[in-house]
Amino acid sequence: MTMSRTTIMQQVLLILFLCLSYDGVRGTKLSDEQEDQELEKQLKLLNKPAIKTIKTEYGDIYDCVDFYKQHAFDHPLLKNHNYHPQMKPSSYVKESDSIISTSNELPRIRLPDGGCPVGTVPIRRTTKEDLIRHKLLPPPEDIMVDSPLTQRENSIDSKKRRYKPLQGYKLAIVHTEDNPSNKFGGGAMTTSIYNPHVEGQQHSACRLKIVKGPNIIQVGWRVDPTLYGDNATRLYIHFQDGKNACFNLLCPAFVLVNREIVVDGALYPVSQRGGKLFETKLSINWDLNKGNWWLFITNTNIPVGFWPREVFDDFEYYATSVQWGGVVYSPPGIREPPMGSGFSPIRNTLYDAFCRNITLLSDKGDNINVGQLPTYVNSPNLYNAIDIPNGGDYFKHVMVYGGPGEQA
Repeated sequence: MTMSRTTIMQQVLLILFLCLSYDGVRGTKLSDEQEDQELEKQLKLLNKPAIKTIKTEYGDIYDCVDFYKQHAFDHPLLKNHNYHPQMKPSSYVKESDSIISTSNELPRIRLPDGGCPVGTVPIRRTTKEDLIRHKLLPPPEDIMVDSPLTQRENSIDSKKRRYKPLQGYKLAIVHTEDNPSNKFGGGAMTTSIYNPHVEGQQHSACRLKIVKGPNIIQVGWRVDPTLYGDNATRLYIHFQDGKNACFNLLCPAFVLVNREIVVDGALYPVSQRGGKLFETKLSINWDLNKGNWWLFITNTNIPVGFWPREVFDDFEYYATSVQWGGVVYSPPGIREPPMGSGFSPIRNTLYDAFCRNITLLSDKGDNINVGQLPTYVNSPNLYNAIDIPNGGDYFKHVMVYGGPGEQA
C-alpha cells in the first residue's frame, strides 16, 4: 500500500516538530533527564557538521554546512531531490526601484570574510538555551477572512472585515482582498528598519506575508527575545501549513542557497525617527518553471533560498492573499509593545515606519497595479496603518504604520 504525500508529510512533521512546533512544546510533562535527552536529540538534528565556523560581532555562531546536509533535506519528500548549490530562480520581481537615495542605505546583512565556502550554506548554531526559550513561543496568528455577508467588490472599508486573531496579537497592515479566486505569484516591499523596545515574551515586527488557505510564508524583520535571545532587530522567515509552524531553519521547510546572507541575522544600523533611515528590500515570488517559492533580499534581488513545492500540501501555482505591515505580540496581562518607529503614523516617512514600493505579482509573474489597498488595524487606540498608493517617484506605493503601544 502506498501512503499519500499528505500522510507522509503529516507523520514526519509531527515527529520533527514535536518540540520545535508551537503546539508540540506544550503538553506531556517530562522528567529533567528525559527533557535533557530530548533537547540533545533536537540539537543533533539541527546542528550539522561544520566545514567552517563564522562568529559575528553579535556573538552568533554560524556553521558552514554542506549544501546537501542542511536540515531541509531531512524532509522525506526531499530525499530524492535534484536541488543543487548553484540553483537560481527562473524569474523574480521586476525591478522598479530606479532611484537611489543616499539617506536610505541598506543595513549590513552579509557574513564577514566573504561568508561560507562554495558548496556550503550558513546555519546559525542552535543551543540548548535557544530550545528552552522556544518552548515559550506563542501560537501563530490566525488568518484573515472576508465576511461573506459584507464582502463587496472593490471594497476598501476595513470595518467590513472580520478577523479572528489568537489572543495577544495586534496588527496594523494593508492587504489584498481575501478572495479565493485571487491568483498571486508573490509580492515585494522595501521596509524601513527600526528597533522597537520589547521585553520578555513580547515581539514587534514588520513583514510581507503570502497566504493560500492554511499555507503561509512570510519574511520581515522582528525584535524577539524569546526567539533570538537578544533585543537586536533581526531578519526572519516563517513557515506555516495550517497545523505546523516554525521560524527560520528550525524545521525542514526552507532550502538555503546563499553563502553570505543568513535568514536570522542581525540588521544594523537601524533607523532613527526623524534622522537617518535604513531599509532593505524583501520579496517572495513563485518560480513559474519549478514551482518553488523564492526569497530575495536587497535592491539587487539577491536570491537567498526557497520553500520547495514539496513541503506544502496545497501551495503550488499561486497565493490568494498578500499582506504588508506591522504586527506585535504581548502575553495576556502584559502591556502592548511599540510597533515600527514607536509612534502613530503622521503620513511623513521621515518619522513613520513604512513599507514602500509595495509590489504585487500575478501568477504569471507580471506586476499588478493594485491601487488603494484595504487596511486592517485591530487595536486602533494603540496602532494605525495608512495606505498611500501614490507616494512619489521614490516611495511609489507606500504604507505607513506603527504606534506607541501601552506606555507604562
